[in-house]
Amino acid sequence: MQNSDWQSKLQEKLPLLGHRNWIVITDMAYPLQTQKGITTLYAPEPYEEVLGKVKDMIENAPHVYAHTYQDAELAFLSEDICPGIDGFKAKTGRILPSSEITAVNHEELIGRLDSVSNLFEVVIIKTPLTIPYSSTFFELDCGYWDSEKQKALNEKISRGKECQ
Repeated sequence: MQNSDWQSKLQEKLPLLGHRNWIVITDMAYPLQTQKGITTLYAPEPYEEVLGKVKDMIENAPHVYAHTYQDAELAFLSEDICPGIDGFKAKTGRILPSSEITAVNHEELIGRLDSVSNLFEVVIIKTPLTIPYSSTFFELDCGYWDSEKQKALNEKISRGKECQ
């Protein structure tokens, strides 16, 4: 099976992305943002399929890992006000366990993207999904350097002790 266009574009872009870059998978009504640092791609495949492929791409990239966020509003949606939500939650839960996700208010996440895209690339992948508050936000981070290593380095710097 040949990669669709969005997959090829993301696969080409992924080696260029690093910490502070974002990849976002959205529903159909997500607005087309005009900020210069935002690239929007369209994926005709089902949301869950796109989510799985993007997660795999990130996990297979040797230089990054992702902090994963979803809209906090999603937890409050139920079938009576949002038909199809239970199936959506079940399908996405098999791909992204809730233990891997941080819930954040939708407007706060949009604000973060707006701020980040002033300096760093954000890739948005729109899908044909028509369920609100269903976006998944991957904030990329360095895959080979963590906060503990940075803390150790900062301590060496503050003591003025160079590595030999």
